[in-house]
Amino acid sequence: MTTKPKGTSVSSSPLPPAMLRAGRVVAWAVGAFLVFAVVVAAWVGVRGWMAYQHLSRVEAGISEASSALASDPGAAGAIVARLATDASDAHDLTSDPVWHLAEGAPWVGPQLEAFGTVASAGDALLSDALLPLVTAAQDTSFDALKPVNGRIDTTGLAVLAQPAQLAASAAAGASDQLQGLNRTPLVGVLARAVDKSSTVFEQAATSLDALSRATRLLPDVLGQNGERNYLLLVQNNAEWRSLGGIAGTAILLKTNQGAISLANTESGTSLSSGIKSPVVDLPADVQNIYETRPARFFQNLTQVPDFTFDGPLAREMYKQRTGVSVDGVIALDPVVLSYLLRATGPVALPDGSTLSAENAVKTLLSDVYQRYPDPSAQDAFFAASTGAVFNAFLEGRGSTVSLLTNLATAADQRRVLMWSADPDEQAILEGSSVAGELPQTDDDTARFGVYLNDGGGSKMSYYVKPDVSLAWDQCAPDGRNGPRQLTLRMRLTNTAPTDAETSLPRYVTANGAFGTAPGTATVVNNVYLPEGFELVSAETATGTGPSTGTFEGHQVLTFGFQLLPQASADLTVTVRATTTASKAEAFVTPTADAGIDPTVKATCEATGIATLQ
Repeated sequence: MTTKPKGTSVSSSPLPPAMLRAGRVVAWAVGAFLVFAVVVAAWVGVRGWMAYQHLSRVEAGISEASSALASDPGAAGAIVARLATDASDAHDLTSDPVWHLAEGAPWVGPQLEAFGTVASAGDALLSDALLPLVTAAQDTSFDALKPVNGRIDTTGLAVLAQPAQLAASAAAGASDQLQGLNRTPLVGVLARAVDKSSTVFEQAATSLDALSRATRLLPDVLGQNGERNYLLLVQNNAEWRSLGGIAGTAILLKTNQGAISLANTESGTSLSSGIKSPVVDLPADVQNIYETRPARFFQNLTQVPDFTFDGPLAREMYKQRTGVSVDGVIALDPVVLSYLLRATGPVALPDGSTLSAENAVKTLLSDVYQRYPDPSAQDAFFAASTGAVFNAFLEGRGSTVSLLTNLATAADQRRVLMWSADPDEQAILEGSSVAGELPQTDDDTARFGVYLNDGGGSKMSYYVKPDVSLAWDQCAPDGRNGPRQLTLRMRLTNTAPTDAETSLPRYVTANGAFGTAPGTATVVNNVYLPEGFELVSAETATGTGPSTGTFEGHQVLTFGFQLLPQASADLTVTVRATTTASKAEAFVTPTADAGIDPTVKATCEATGIATLQ
């Protein structure tokens, strides 16, 4: 039998007492952490579910608010107020200290942060932007902005100027919250929801920015301080120029104390006749790419893809030809006329036909050449059609909200352009889609310009389909700088019938007058590279390379294509830079297709494609 030494005790554990105490502390700490984690998870889960319910009601109610705004603007205030309350509640539920603590957790943390950011941005957009604007507009009927006997009351615009500016600022901040979110760790439904929300918020910010600029600019443009003269250019997309098409029709538009009138109409052909030399001395870099054609032919005014350059040039050319000095220049195309007809309804034309939103583009850019072989008759029909649409607008036909919505769509597609001779007014236009400036690359987005010009003196551009896509070779890790490549691809297809030489009007094919076989489409393509990017490669599918030039800090590549009916041609351009940009855009010449946005977009995760069908 063993004898226990005096002063000792028997223990069932071989560990020293100090280690036992430490173990108990650790066990308690682990247990406490697990309890805390469960509590945090439950807290975040419950509040997240409640926030999700609020945001779901916001998403479901947006269409109701839009419908109310279009049909009964007075009722929209109550709906937006209800949605703003839901958005504010969602923000409160996802912004407490426990939620922020959970955002630091691995994997789930970035998901919670993204969810909270969407809630915060939604609160800012609805509570800080839309609700104050709608409230301010309660006493201003949208019908007050509708022309009455050819006059628009500018006081309604003045009332909205400040709230619109504040709303635009708040909406931009909300959009920036989502744009600045790191999407790399996001997964599944949440990743898709953030992408969708980001697009919606960006569109809202763009629309409110346009409204803010319009409320500050239009009172003076409408002549609240005295008579104004504007040159209105109607571009013809059947014969491409960089910003849309040839300036086929020029209309002198007068405004005075809100009254609007169309004073005189000239064809681009008549304004070009008799010009022997350029009306201004063009810079050498412009001549290197476009020669002197933009300053010798009125139809070529928008060949240079920068309306801040084209506007002053158009003003000078019009002044030399007519003696009238205008206060600004506005450009639009037949697609814009079709958008206006969505609001006004169909209009009757002098020849007994009817122009509608559905047939306007085809009538003005294709059928007219079958109906009127004489170019002077075509010009007259074009001018009469444009005048009829504007007169319907000036008579106040249709819904004002529909009119504003469709004009906003046209402006966003860069189909409505404006330049002002007043420096203060031009400063308001700068940076907007209406200014018609060259694409600018920034830290987030690399931007190309893809500009198309008809090189055969024909109207064959109506049949040419451009497909443009962009793709990054890799993503920037966590937004850090890194050398990466960006590739632009374009396919041009001549969709004209195989017998185009004989089946299409001679005026459409140009009948070989400028050295191009009838039915063949000649396209001159200028690709403006993103600033700060170096060219890696550029060639067509046949292996031909471009001529090169520079304009306003952009390297410009020029390609030429001859497209037989039903034939295609391909182009690939790859550039490289050390950049944080994860997005890419290409500004493409607006064409006759009203259903496509001429801005191609892509991120490093996906390829964006614009197709004309």
